[in-house]
Amino acid sequence: MPAVTERMSRVDTAWLRMDNDVNLMMIVGVWLLQPAIGVEALVERISDKLLKYERFRQKVVEDAMGATWVIDDDFDVSHHIVVHKLRRRRGQSERAALQELAGELATTPLNRARPLWQFHLIENYEGGSALIARVHHCIADGIALISVMMSITDGGMDPPPRRARKTTDTESDWLTDAVVKPLTDLTVKAIGMYGGGVAKSMEVLANPYQPLFGSLDMARTGYQVVSDVAAMAMMPDDSPTLLKGKPVGAKKVAWGEPIALDQVKAIGKALNCSVNDVLLACVAGAIGEYLREQGDDPQGKEIRAMVPVNLRPLEKAYQLGNRFGLVPLVLPIGIANPIERVYAVRARMIELKGSYQPLLAFAVLSVAGLLIKPVQDALLGMFAKKATAVMTNVPGPAKPLKFCGSTLRQTMFWVPQSGDIGVGVSILSYGGGVQFGLITDQKLCPQPQQIIDRFEPEFEKLLMVTLMLPWG
Repeated sequence: MPAVTERMSRVDTAWLRMDNDVNLMMIVGVWLLQPAIGVEALVERISDKLLKYERFRQKVVEDAMGATWVIDDDFDVSHHIVVHKLRRRRGQSERAALQELAGELATTPLNRARPLWQFHLIENYEGGSALIARVHHCIADGIALISVMMSITDGGMDPPPRRARKTTDTESDWLTDAVVKPLTDLTVKAIGMYGGGVAKSMEVLANPYQPLFGSLDMARTGYQVVSDVAAMAMMPDDSPTLLKGKPVGAKKVAWGEPIALDQVKAIGKALNCSVNDVLLACVAGAIGEYLREQGDDPQGKEIRAMVPVNLRPLEKAYQLGNRFGLVPLVLPIGIANPIERVYAVRARMIELKGSYQPLLAFAVLSVAGLLIKPVQDALLGMFAKKATAVMTNVPGPAKPLKFCGSTLRQTMFWVPQSGDIGVGVSILSYGGGVQFGLITDQKLCPQPQQIIDRFEPEFEKLLMVTLMLPWG
């Protein structure tokens, strides 16, 4: 029988305390369902499936040393499922009204006296239903929450039974937990690091008592780690644009229609690039075009996005919590030529492949969880000051899912932005398509749909230019 209370990990504690006046640490997702579902079916499904994850019945109790997960004795699922009637202004489309509601909910704090999650059902939306989910980041990261969301769909697998944790002082050994445990062969494969030096360093860190000195490989590994620490500390600020500044805390969200994943793969194959390279180049192009039309010439400019990198075996995503690091990815928004822009993105992705920065960022988050909030804010501000956006790129199911008998026709989610970052970019593949979503601060980007609407034209431009290249 699992313990009634459980100490929150240092990394999760850091996310718990990262809420500020302009950015709440909530992951917000939207599901569009056809045909409509009723609230009774939703309550039954959540009770039957989601609540098998103990974390969703636990509230957070903070103390001077951190926080504890405690079973909510007064738990009532009705506190966590809210029915909305979509309010539409004259001439406003249903999608625009739903986006407005999602933006409002992204800035509405969850009740700290209860488990930190909520579902909002719009029973009548475009002939079906819409579902907005809000989950505090301290519960889980995006990869883990996708595993959870998959489990509550029709035919979804329940999480394996949890074993009671040993009540030892393992939490005090947080550095080992933060840096050594994620460094396994499975993690290396999940991240995409295949370099020999990286593999050797995994072996060394997994066996800390073997001799270290006199090893050329170890010297190279040490040099790489030192270089990455220096790079994080000395990283210059990215280019000033309209998207960077002091946010006001009002959020706007937008998303577009899916584009065919097969077409993206075809371009990637033709250019000898990855699907990610193609998509990120289109994002950079859409942002550059938007800025240009706003009178903010992107020529010669680059912006930096902090990109989460998974640090756990994917088959253990059900364990929840946060197991990811961050890497700073530079987006070449000033390159107008779409082919040149793809290759520029590819070069930057290759540079990141052998980097230890995701692990170092994870360790920084672990340290931050030990500190009082003002010091934590100052430490984590290192990430926020160097970036314009937070960006996620997540592969979802290849075939459409069912939920309570209805088809999940479209899905999108946004991760929170920390510090004073005011832009969140989401790319999600689902059901054979790829969708692009944005969440922005109203002051920095009052109409994110204007950027979204430039994504497909950038993709079409890249497709056309690729078809014009010499073949053979």
